[in-house]
This record gives sequence, structure tokens and C-alpha cells, in this order.
Amino acid sequence: MRRAHSWVRKTLNIDMEGEQTDYVWGVVDMIPDTDFPDIRNKSAIHSNHGSCMLIPRESDKVRLYVQLGSKEAIDATNGRVDKDQLGPEKLLNVARKSMAPYTIRQPKAIDWWTIYRIGQRVAAKYSRASSQLQRNIDLEPGQGMNASMNDTHNLAWKLIHVIRGWAKPSLLATYELERRKYAQDLIAFDKQFAKMFSGKIRADDVDLDGVSVEEFTNAFHTFGGFTSGLGICYQESPIVSIRYQAVASGLILGKRLPSQLLLRVADGRPFELQHLLPSDARFKILVFTGDIYDARQRAKVSACAADMDARDGFLRRSSPGGNIFAIFDILAITPKGRAQYADLPEFLRSHWSKVFVDKQTHPRDRPAYLNYGVGPTGALVVIRPDGYIGAISSLDQVGHLNAYFEGIMRP
Repeated sequence: MRRAHSWVRKTLNIDMEGEQTDYVWGVVDMIPDTDFPDIRNKSAIHSNHGSCMLIPRESDKVRLYVQLGSKEAIDATNGRVDKDQLGPEKLLNVARKSMAPYTIRQPKAIDWWTIYRIGQRVAAKYSRASSQLQRNIDLEPGQGMNASMNDTHNLAWKLIHVIRGWAKPSLLATYELERRKYAQDLIAFDKQFAKMFSGKIRADDVDLDGVSVEEFTNAFHTFGGFTSGLGICYQESPIVSIRYQAVASGLILGKRLPSQLLLRVADGRPFELQHLLPSDARFKILVFTGDIYDARQRAKVSACAADMDARDGFLRRSSPGGNIFAIFDILAITPKGRAQYADLPEFLRSHWSKVFVDKQTHPRDRPAYLNYGVGPTGALVVIRPDGYIGAISSLDQVGHLNAYFEGIMRP
């Protein structure tokens, strides 16, 4: 989100650290009339006339990012972009040169357009800035708004927990710890991507001036996690405990939970696990039970349920008025094979909809236990309200989760 001249930040005396480039780009949203064959695919075009990116949008619209000259539309007196010097017709003319020999005709209407100069900055501190006022980056990879939404999500659930008296005020300090580090990494990515995309493509192996097609393609793959937002991995903190990673080796502490299909035991319906973890400000506790029809494992699951339900355990201690489900949701996941809802300890089946079996719905599906690296002895996984994995433990290490929540929650 571009807020380079924020009056809020100026009022709070918060500096932006970073730099401004000489790269000038234009953006046009429209319903295109063109013979370009990949107009409905995300496309990057490099030519001797500059670069162009095509992004399909809703309602038949397409967004064109068009590279301009470094001095075009720049007010010489203040160095800022002056939109009065150019219009959408000029941007389309530049795009036509980049797309030749394909053509793009004048659209019936221009939905929106702008011109901007690429800058990469991050706020010197976050504790006095709102989430949308922290960075000024290039728009091409679509990072600005995506990052701001993640900023807001990260901050919102923490504010909710503190304002409602559930969590300690120190929880808010993790906002800057997590999101400023991400912003710095994003700026580093954006500098490389903007330079690469605004540069020229290398003509051949002899010409070493420019970017090769392979380098450009690899950059898209390498930075796919940034572009999707799924590559974020938060460092160790009071809300990311890196102990017991081996208990669920396929789940990376500090990252989002990977997608997975499960079957609900009660009615056999398939569910995407992400759909079972709504953004409702609650922590989700995933209990991978292991084979409950093995006597030793069943005893371990029963002991785990008792420890979780203990008066001095994290669930009872952290819940307002004793209502566990105000702050927590608990899902039990059994391995493939037979599974009966009533065979689990009562505490792990608070509702018929909370018990699932790791059964493949298609031969190509991978089981959750295999995907997540969970062994036959099971695991406990804490999913934060923003969908990131906060802690993992074995079934007999509920004390680890007690300590985790004691560090952030009010008794």
C-alpha cells in the first residue's frame, strides 16, 4: 500500500527508511480489445521498448503495468510524479510498442489509471504507526495491499486479545517483531525484483548486459512465497515456540498450516482443513490422536485429554469465566482406518463436528499424518488466530503448551 506522504506518519514523527529509484511506471485497468493470445494469463513482456506486465482481473478487466522513461511525468521542480503530463492514452501507446506485433485497440472505457515512481521504504518503528502506513514499495508484484492486509490481521487478533483482557499487553510487542522483519525482507525482494523487471532482457549468452530469461523465470519461482504471502516464516518469539519441531516435521513452526483434506467422522463429508480454521480470534488446537484402537496409544490420548482439561492447564487457566471455547477451538484428527466418534475421550469431542479422520478422498491425495510428518504417537499443534503455527508438542507434553500460553495469556 503506497502511503509515501502520510500526514499521520508526519504527525507522529515517524521516519521512513529506504530509497527512491529512477523507475517510473504507469498502470491502466480496462476491458482489453486485443489479439494478444495470453491476455487472460499473468504475463511479463520484455522488449526494446521497455517492460510490460499483464494481470487478469475481475469482470473481464485486465491491469497493465507499463514501464516509462525515468524522466517521463516527473516534475523537475520537486522530483515527484505529475499525472498531468501523461494520460492513459500515452500509457497504452507505450504498451502497444512493447506488445508488438500484437495489437491492443483503444478500449471503450478506462476503469482506472495512475503513474508512480518506485520507492522502497519501511517505517523506522511500528509501535506508533497504523498497519497501512509502514511501507512504500513497488506495486508490480502486488505486494503492497497483500502485505497491509497481513499487517492488519496480525495486529487485529492481538488487539482483540489484549483489549478483552485475555492476553498480556506484552503480546502487542510481537507485532513489530514479526511484521517489521517481514517488511524489511519484502523491501529487499522488491529492490531485486524492480531492478530485474525494469531492466532489459539479455539478447544472447554473449551479451552479459541485462537479465536472462532463465534468471527472470527463476526469480518468479524463488519469490513465489512472497507473491502469494505463504512464504512468511516468523522467528522464535513468545508466540512462536520452536521446540518439538520433530514431532510434526512437515509443519514449520512460524509458517502457515499447509492445506489438507480430511473426512468428518460423523457424516463422512470431506473438508479442507483451512475451512475449519476461521479467522475468529481463537486459537485452534489440533489433536492428532494416533491409533486410538491401540491400547497403549488410547491410554496416552486419554491422559492427554485429562491434562488439557486440568484446572491448572492452559485451557481452563486462560478461558474467561471458564468458557474454553471463547478463546480456543479443539479438533481431533485420527489416522486412516476405522474411526468412531464416540470412541474418543469425551473432552476431545465437544461437538459431533469436531472429529475428523485422515482418510484419502482421491488416490493422489496424501494423508495428513504423512504430509505433516506426524508419527503414530500423535501430536498437539497450536494454530494462532492468524493461521500461523505457534507451537507443537507430543501428547505427553501438554506442559509445554501450558508454558507457551502462560507467557502470553492472563490467568
